[in-house]
Amino acid sequence: MNAETAIIAIGNEYRRDDGVGLAVLREIADIIPPGTGLRCVDGEPSRLMDAWDGCRLAILLDAAVCEPPHPGRIHRSTVIDAESAASTSSHGLGVPEAVELARALHRLPERLVLLTVEAADTGYGLGLSAPVEAAVPALVAAIQRELGTGTTARS
Repeated sequence: MNAETAIIAIGNEYRRDDGVGLAVLREIADIIPPGTGLRCVDGEPSRLMDAWDGCRLAILLDAAVCEPPHPGRIHRSTVIDAESAASTSSHGLGVPEAVELARALHRLPERLVLLTVEAADTGYGLGLSAPVEAAVPALVAAIQRELGTGTTARS
């Protein structure tokens, strides 16, 4: 990716809440610091590894389907606990498999943070459900905390 930091949205904007990561990327595009790359992937493990390749920090954004559901609730995990936290991803293969493969190939970033938001609706269609839409500002703030930045414009 050729960036010090990567913010990677995992999802599909045509599957309602599965597009939450893309909505967050649109919100942060003008406020991220230089050296931060934005990328959207479908969650396939090799594409995830390519998206964070060469980065020191990778922040992944994903929708999760949880039982019992609490739409809009945000979860934070790191590479150490990503295997259990990501088991509820809305994708068949994804973060846990990418982490294990990257670990075996020595392609993990120094820091990997996974921010997931519980989805209400991952059916076909555009637009986020109300609880997931309401979580977008909190996700933006969580990214800023991970980056150690305020709301300064990108140079």
